[in-house]
Amino acid sequence: MRHSNGIHRTALATTAVMAVAAAVTGILPGTAMAASTTTSPPPACPASALQVSAWQAAHRPVGTGTGAAVVQFTNVSQKTCVLKGYPTVAGAGNTPLKVTPTGTAATVTVRPQGKAWVKLTFVQVQGEGDGYCVSGNTPAAYPTMVIGLPHSGEHKVALKDGWWAQCDNKVTATPVSAVEPS
Repeated sequence: MRHSNGIHRTALATTAVMAVAAAVTGILPGTAMAASTTTSPPPACPASALQVSAWQAAHRPVGTGTGAAVVQFTNVSQKTCVLKGYPTVAGAGNTPLKVTPTGTAATVTVRPQGKAWVKLTFVQVQGEGDGYCVSGNTPAAYPTMVIGLPHSGEHKVALKDGWWAQCDNKVTATPVSAVEPS
């Protein structure tokens, strides 16, 4: 009897352990665990995956400088990736501009050949000819800007339709968006 009683206790202990395991994992004893159907999100777009272009925005402040520009990021890789956040902006020669973010940042998934955008609005140059800054500072004009995105590198880009012109080394920037701004 002692022998069968020990077997009975072992069977009860094994059943109890299996019941606890089933409760914790949600898997019943004797059933196979299905492969996970959750997938990890795509990685951030590396700089090499992005082709960047820019043009003056249709809606910009009154003045003679750039005023506002749309920067487009095209995924030229064969893999889906994500962009998120606000850009950093520096003029040619690495003159950083103070970026004031506007809007709420969200992750944008960019499929191969897909696009995402940011809009940059500058303190506008006023007047004709050489122009002037309302602040009294000297206007700055750059043939290219260096636009950076978190985890996606920096990109040197020229405007398709002119030079980047601004006052006070400041820019307001939207976060990366899946909707093209005007």
